Amino acid sequence: MERTLVLIKPDGVKRRLVGRIFQRFEEKGLRIAALKLMNVSRPMAEEHYSVHRDKPFFRSLVDYITSGPVVAAVLEGSNAIAVVRKMCGATDGSKAEPGTIRGDFSMGIEKNIIHASDSHEAYEHEYRIFFRDEEILNYECGDEHIIY
Repeated sequence: MERTLVLIKPDGVKRRLVGRIFQRFEEKGLRIAALKLMNVSRPMAEEHYSVHRDKPFFRSLVDYITSGPVVAAVLEGSNAIAVVRKMCGATDGSKAEPGTIRGDFSMGIEKNIIHASDSHEAYEHEYRIFFRDEEILNYECGDEHIIY
């Protein structure tokens, strides 16, 4: 099973979309391995967005993710990274397909509801910013044989 990091950004939390978004992931067959509501500190945000450090939009990314609470999660499932990214939709919500999270809930690129790791390498870098290894749980739901 593969793991991915998901962040429901401040706009998603403030609009009370957390439950609806996680319901989609669970209905798809993904398992929640870790979950927390938290405020992201500036150092955490800068580390998370470090790949964009030299880009003109870096400051606005950091300012936004630290502007309110986020829900951080580790999701697990077969091909979880690609599945979650597809469910999220295009980064710019105004261009995202209807039926995707951003297509249904976002109108722009900055306030776009959700972040999801885009590769295994990104996940390995990102999850450590938000979770300690002992916070990520291994368990079975009992329906894995039906889903997979």
